[in-house]
Order: sequence, then structure tokens, then C-alpha cells
Amino acid sequence: MTMALLPLAAFGLIAAAYDWKTRRIPNWLCMTTTVVGLAMARIQGTWFDVGTHALHVTVALLAGMLFFRLRVVGGGDAKFYAAIAAWFGIADGAALLVDTSLAGLLLFLCWVAVRRMMGIPFRIREPSAFDLFPYGIAISAGALLTAWGHSFVWVA
Repeated sequence: MTMALLPLAAFGLIAAAYDWKTRRIPNWLCMTTTVVGLAMARIQGTWFDVGTHALHVTVALLAGMLFFRLRVVGGGDAKFYAAIAAWFGIADGAALLVDTSLAGLLLFLCWVAVRRMMGIPFRIREPSAFDLFPYGIAISAGALLTAWGHSFVWVA
């Protein structure tokens, strides 16, 4: 995973910057992240590895679209998480999910604390796009934690 860490970090930083600035993650970035992730799986492994990574993308995208439909996450977040899943086989799916969730929780708590210090109420009747939490940052952080092998998931 060391060779793949630099482009993964670059895609994560680009997505985090877009999400922070515009509260959107562009489709071209999601597609590019997916294609490069699957290519890295082939470069570093076998066609079987590409298949496990593609399976992870499929499962992540289906789950993400369900959560989008339920209005739990944004569409860009769902697509970007699936794109990041291309960098990890299905066996690493639990680690990526837990790492991303815990990074999201930590970042969300910081985000709420800063907003409170700024006097911005937690619930806003008619929120703008910038009142929404930029979860792309958490997805990027979770991906890097998983890639570096510093996962919060205990592996025996």
C-alpha cells in the first residue's frame, strides 16, 4: 500500500478541499479516484485483487445510495466513499468503515464545538449548504488511517 499512499492522499486532499470550500465533491474526482484505485490494485496484485476491490466499490456504492436516499449522507459523500473503497479489498471494508466513522465522529465533535464558540446554533431552520458537515474530510482521513495500517479495527 506504500506506493498507493501518495495518490490516495492527493485524491483525499483534493476531495476534502472541494468539500470544505463548496460542500460538493465533483463526479470527475470520484471517477478518477475509482479508476486509479482499481489500477493500483492490479499493479500491486492480481486480477483477483481487482475483483475484491471492485466488489468493495459495488457494496459501498449500494450502501451509500441507500443512505443518500434516506438523507443520511450527501450524494457526493456516498460516491466518494465508494471511490475510496476501490483502494481497499472487500476484506478491508470493515476497517475502512470504522476508521471513516470514527474520524467523522471526531471531526464532527470539533466542528460542532467551533460552531458553538462562534455562536452558530446547532439546529438551523433553513440551513444553507455551508451549515452541512463536510464529510468528505472524514472519508479522506479514514482512508489514510486504513492505508497506513493504523486502523481502529482490531486484527488478530
